[in-house]
Amino acid sequence: MAALVVVVNVHRTHVAYDYRLSSYLSGRSNFGPFHNRPGPCFHQERFCIFLMWPFSSSSYLAVVNAKRAQRTDALSAAPPPPKDSSEFLKATASEIVSRISKGEWTASQVVDAFIAQAANAHAATNCLTEVLFASAREQAQALDLEFATSKTVRGPFHGVPVSFKEQYDIVGVDTTLGFTEWANKPATTNADLVTRFIAAGAIIISKTNVPQTMFAFECCNPIWGRTLNPYNDDYTCGGSSGGEAALVAMDGTVIGIGSDIGGSLRIPSAYCGVYSLKPAFGRISYGGAQGPAPGFEGIKTVAGPISRSVEDLDAVARLVFGVPGSIPDIAPVPYREAKLPEVLRFGYYTSDSYVKASPACQRAVLQTVDALRRQGHECIEFKVPDVPHAFNIFVGLTSTDGYKTMLSHLGPDPKDSSLFISTLGPRLNWMVRAVLTWALETLLHDSTFAATMRASRVKPFSEYMQLIVQRNEYAKTFHQEVWLKHGFDAVVAPVQAVPQLPHGGCDKLSTMAVATILYNVLDLPVGCMPATHVDPVKDQVSEEWIKGPGHGSHLLESRIYHGKNPLYDPKKMQGMPVGIQVVGQKWGEEKILAMMKVIDNALGKERGFGPASCKRSREGVVG
Repeated sequence: MAALVVVVNVHRTHVAYDYRLSSYLSGRSNFGPFHNRPGPCFHQERFCIFLMWPFSSSSYLAVVNAKRAQRTDALSAAPPPPKDSSEFLKATASEIVSRISKGEWTASQVVDAFIAQAANAHAATNCLTEVLFASAREQAQALDLEFATSKTVRGPFHGVPVSFKEQYDIVGVDTTLGFTEWANKPATTNADLVTRFIAAGAIIISKTNVPQTMFAFECCNPIWGRTLNPYNDDYTCGGSSGGEAALVAMDGTVIGIGSDIGGSLRIPSAYCGVYSLKPAFGRISYGGAQGPAPGFEGIKTVAGPISRSVEDLDAVARLVFGVPGSIPDIAPVPYREAKLPEVLRFGYYTSDSYVKASPACQRAVLQTVDALRRQGHECIEFKVPDVPHAFNIFVGLTSTDGYKTMLSHLGPDPKDSSLFISTLGPRLNWMVRAVLTWALETLLHDSTFAATMRASRVKPFSEYMQLIVQRNEYAKTFHQEVWLKHGFDAVVAPVQAVPQLPHGGCDKLSTMAVATILYNVLDLPVGCMPATHVDPVKDQVSEEWIKGPGHGSHLLESRIYHGKNPLYDPKKMQGMPVGIQVVGQKWGEEKILAMMKVIDNALGKERGFGPASCKRSREGVVG
């Protein structure tokens, strides 16, 4: 255990306690967005812990004050909700366009309803960053005038409220990603998807929150603070597209556009009980989306939608698939109608052997399997080939420069605690790493986590290239051992080991993203959808689960499932969503969407997801 003490001591030498900043950023002052709620760097001690850059100071607070003041002012443009606003908020994109085209609704009515609800969502979760309510209302009025003259809708998203993840450029608006050094530099061009949606008649109402560096699956940064889960304030909304998922879950927008490099669409969608699609690279343009590590292509980042229904995901796919962008890297493959066999063949698994899925996440997969079998489909359990190896390829690739580029944008900003474990490895010298990995393997009998710590370090370009070769070889093995061997149409899998994560959970457990990262390494299309809710009776950790197969890292599982205060607590998580992944083969996005509809119908609408399904959203509706 001496090695672990060394690491803790190393960590503590980088810790600075600033009670004034913690009060400001945790919401316990007049500056914070929430009174008596956990702030952006919430930790077990209930005050903020920052890993400070050298020469860091409070100079960034002037930028924070100014940006939050701008947001507060922009929020004041929210109108009172129109009469019967719940009718608008329950509509899908196609229903909105249909009602407007028939003259039954106006774009202004729809946008006012969603803006009012977005303001409610933000008050509850702190999900918005750049608020565009005033310009959105002007655009809606312009669309109404246009329709009054032409009697024709502008496009397939005429009058549909849409939001974008903070990273997407919108003319005249900052793209900060939560970095104060990126503030007050408004974009001069629109991201490709922004241009595409505006041309289709969509109305952009806001941008939404992200974690610092977008390399965590919580959602907090110094400028905008922490975003909360719509179902429970004690839990995170997920990340990095967390603001989008929270806003969609609370009916504050019809479509949210996010991105994914390791689960950034799927994890927040699962946490917030909504739907998303992570396409493979080459289907949707990513041009004009900013990130903290430009030039890194070892794992491709992709753009994708979040919504309250599979139908809305499908509508987005029809609009953006195969459309050329500012960078000519999109395959000229537009949306194609999927033809499914009468009997589908699904593979499934409930453990990836890195971290065993919790009883709630296992039940979500098994209930889906039972529902599909009742519909006459085949479901075959199988073992995924060597997921820890795939995860370590991801860790090895992303840590090649020691995260130097990604962290270079922090400047005077405090480093968020959610980045602790993910960026720890490269900070350790060879001796500390050797002692730590020896202790993990010898004393804790955890070769799984030890291998990940060995992978997380600075490395030469020659080793980076070797990892690319390993990535490609793993993809070949997976294709042979899963798709060719079994002939699956799709694979149903857990989104993560746990259904939800409390604030601060990502600090030391960011490796739980292994379940989603697998399919970024493979670059496969994946849909995410809600399957059930946490049940405190059904989802307890049982003796059977403990003694059963599928266990992985002892260190991680002991923190998640055991001890006096385990992270997984189905009583505290009661009623919160549990999602699943639906995985397909490369270039099979349309088929994934079609199979998600099959699964959605098999599970049944009565399970309680979709528009107006979140209790807090319903409570916020007026009219």
